[in-house]
Amino acid sequence: MIQVILTDIEGTTSSIRFVKDVLFPYARQRLPAFVETHADDADVQHWLQEAAKEAGLVSASQQEIIDLLIEWIDADRKSTALKALQGMIWKDGYASGEYRAHLYPEVAARLRAWKDAGKRLYVYSSGSVPAQKLFFGYSEAGDLTPLFDGYFDTEVGGKRDVESYRRIAAAIGATPDTIVFLSDIVEELDAARAAGLRTTLLARAPTTCPAEAAHRCVADFDAIDVDRTTP
Repeated sequence: MIQVILTDIEGTTSSIRFVKDVLFPYARQRLPAFVETHADDADVQHWLQEAAKEAGLVSASQQEIIDLLIEWIDADRKSTALKALQGMIWKDGYASGEYRAHLYPEVAARLRAWKDAGKRLYVYSSGSVPAQKLFFGYSEAGDLTPLFDGYFDTEVGGKRDVESYRRIAAAIGATPDTIVFLSDIVEELDAARAAGLRTTLLARAPTTCPAEAAHRCVADFDAIDVDRTTP
């Protein structure tokens, strides 16, 4: 019996285009001024130092780090430091009403139905935990954060790393085979399955399910039967 639903965000609950066409440009445009005006913020300085460390920079000027982060945004680098700083910047955009997070039409209702059925819901995304909370707190369907029991980002490990899913299972106190992971990325699902989780591949239109899918594959959340998923 599936007790826990662990979901990705981009391409799974929400369009990748929202992140790439709205969130990334917003952060890219505002990052230089944000860093300059938050020079005394301990959290900002921590993540700037972590970015420099990740890049192997022993000493770097503020401008050099800004330039580095801009390059990482353009390359969609899965950097925990970058994701944390982006989340801080996105908070202003959400709070001011400049945008709302995109959700596929059936997602909110399906999440509520699973919650009502007694399932525990968690998010695992490369975006930082604060950014995930903002995403679901300011979604097109309203504040969905009360539906979720917890959030995980790359501080728990990479999404293609088997050990990450073992850590998540341990953190939420569930045996792996009672968890189903939903994602649009096969390599992430492969890692989750290797850790003992059940898996479902989302193939959102115009993508279609592979002819010989290694994971149960569906077009949307309404087609997911959480108790008939691939071990």
